[in-house]
Amino acid sequence: MNGHSNPTASLVSGRDSGSSITQHGFKITTRKLPILKADPIERMTSQLGIAVPEMIFGDNLFSIEHSASGWGIDFNAFDALNQVDKTGASMLQVAHSKEWQRTREKKHEGITEVVKPFDWSYSTDYKGTDRSKNRTFEPSDKRIPIELLKRPDPIVFFDELTLYEDEMADNGITVLSCKIRVMPSRLLLLCRFFMRLDGVMVRIRDTRIYIEFATGEVIREYLAREEKYEVVRQQKLAMKGRDVPAELREPNNLVDLLPIVDGSLDRVVLK
Repeated sequence: MNGHSNPTASLVSGRDSGSSITQHGFKITTRKLPILKADPIERMTSQLGIAVPEMIFGDNLFSIEHSASGWGIDFNAFDALNQVDKTGASMLQVAHSKEWQRTREKKHEGITEVVKPFDWSYSTDYKGTDRSKNRTFEPSDKRIPIELLKRPDPIVFFDELTLYEDEMADNGITVLSCKIRVMPSRLLLLCRFFMRLDGVMVRIRDTRIYIEFATGEVIREYLAREEKYEVVRQQKLAMKGRDVPAELREPNNLVDLLPIVDGSLDRVVLK
């Protein structure tokens, strides 16, 4: 994905530029700021063409840059939301959607503006925003080397943040979050979309960015998983004697229970 600019970025001051670390020519930057206020939300809503989630952290950012090659990628709320279906074709057709829509009606001087149909779960297949000048990802069959990540290497930098969150009119949760850990020889970034619509579906979409510093190899892995809510609740949790309410709130406990429905692998070498 290229070219979309975050409409709130110009509001961020120099002192709010975030935390950064440079490892082997890779600059990793994270920025965590408060939830957006009314004016930036209005501008973002106008540019996106859809109502934004209840909690929108439009100034939050994860960024990785390799200045020597001109390669870069970042993760931000605006670009992620810009990939939400805006036609309503992917909208979960359940009674809850009408209830949710009523919570998003805007009232201006007594006139109600009804929200246009769109995917009210804010499901996104966002894989990051490509900021590269001349190096781009290409399809690959090389997977992230999990064994290397299992090594007890020291963590020189770690951070996590939320990009957006919505409780779907108290009928579940939808949240997009990111976390990164940097080791002396490599890094791993995870951007996870988690959606649980009670009585309907559980969905997890993970984008992982793996970088091996010595070789300049970058691997991007995307995996989408989902399953019907009752299948997860009854067959995969209750029958195994697990604490169902607690488990359903924690995506780490659910991810291996959901079948893979989509995926892709990309790779670029910068050295």
